[in-house]
Amino acid sequence: MRVFSMSPTCLDQSCSIKFLATQTKKRNVYEGDNLFGEKKNKYSYEVKLLKNLAPPLMTALIALSPIVNPPDSVGQTIEVQRGAALFSKACIGCHYAGGNIIQPGATLFLKDLERNGVDTEEEIYRLTYYGKGRMPGFGQNCTPRGQCTFGPRLQDDEIKLLAEFVKSQADQGWPKIENSGD
Repeated sequence: MRVFSMSPTCLDQSCSIKFLATQTKKRNVYEGDNLFGEKKNKYSYEVKLLKNLAPPLMTALIALSPIVNPPDSVGQTIEVQRGAALFSKACIGCHYAGGNIIQPGATLFLKDLERNGVDTEEEIYRLTYYGKGRMPGFGQNCTPRGQCTFGPRLQDDEIKLLAEFVKSQADQGWPKIENSGD
């Protein structure tokens, strides 16, 4: 396409206007061409952002994947399942998915455990064994009687397993654990 342009030229003291025929490329205003022939695509920012973020996001996804970080042993998986079954039997009534239907500020999420000073397995064990406030104790030798559950008591090794399970789940933000129905 030929475009005629006017350009002023000044030689000595006389100025005149020359008409020049110059070859220009056809511009597509719908694609956002600018005067320098650079295309500005409205999605170019998103594509660039995605290209910049994709590698670190994929690396994080792969690094945190259970395929890359399998349990240390089959025994560990079995212990998690036993802990989940025990939690379902003794705790799920009040602490479904790590929450607390009785006392909302006393959930089993890490931030609440830390705030309430119960963020170690030992503290979780002690609280589960003896109870505190509205939380009943489940230990065999729990006293006073009014603080303890009126239902079945748990053995020491069961409370230890339960404390390990709760701490592990809290550290992971309470992901869903499938229970085999034990």
